[in-house]
Amino acid sequence: MARHDYDKKLERLITILHRLYDGETLSTKMLAQEFGVSRRTIQRDFNERLSRFPIVRTNGKWKMKEGFKLEKIASAEETLVLEMLEKTIESMGSRFSHYAIPILHRLKNPYFNPFYLKTDIEDIGEKIRELSLLQQAIHQRKRIRCYYEKEELYRDEKELEPLKIVNYEGFWYLVAIDAKDDIVKRYYLKNIFRVSLLNTRYNYDKDLDTLIENSVSVWFNADEEPYEVKLHVSKEIAKYFKRKPLSKTQKILSESPDGDLILSVEITADMEILPVVKYWLPHIRVLTPKRIQTAIKKELKAFLEES
Repeated sequence: MARHDYDKKLERLITILHRLYDGETLSTKMLAQEFGVSRRTIQRDFNERLSRFPIVRTNGKWKMKEGFKLEKIASAEETLVLEMLEKTIESMGSRFSHYAIPILHRLKNPYFNPFYLKTDIEDIGEKIRELSLLQQAIHQRKRIRCYYEKEELYRDEKELEPLKIVNYEGFWYLVAIDAKDDIVKRYYLKNIFRVSLLNTRYNYDKDLDTLIENSVSVWFNADEEPYEVKLHVSKEIAKYFKRKPLSKTQKILSESPDGDLILSVEITADMEILPVVKYWLPHIRVLTPKRIQTAIKKELKAFLEES
């Protein structure tokens, strides 16, 4: 299917949602005629592509559940939240903002926006098709088949059980179980191609949401139990760890009179904390486990010798 066809599908779905939120009751036959597609396609829109929305079928027609209707927002607090959200969406790329901004404008009047937000989130607008299929697969707990670009011009065929689409440091990843070895891994989203849904269903019982919320970086290991890392943070950078903790598990164990901190944080893989420590060198060091600090010293020594 050509990219233009996917754009048309996305526009069709958004138009249907707009009208449902406006309180309209829509029939499959009417929508098929309006968009020039088959009734089966519209039926699939509701049963699969729009299945996560609060839409119900009554007397052969579709409508939004009672109580689910977008209203104009008048309070200053809610308007500010929407203005900040609008800036976040704009930073995610032109294709996302093209579809999302008009929806936000339906919630508020487009007054002057005093916010500027620099998020450095990469644009994945060209992955609209893949995102749509991954969303369906995650919601329906279905396996996918795809190609993953390991190196330039080399794509490896994969069968995955997608669990979550996540963003770390501005980059998008798919967290999924590799069906070949039953291990949870992360895949750079822009390197995923030719996604197709399979009929094979899967179960995942672990609390992945909590694991992701508690993670320090994308290098977490979903198959390992969390363990504690203690860090010595010098006074020069202590304020940044107070303002923005590394994760929800961060604890300030002590603070010296001159402002140095001893922190603890839980991780599931050494690699989860290594990039963070390297970023803040020389004002941070790992107290325990010792192996992490030893690994950093070896890497720095090798770097200096090569220089």
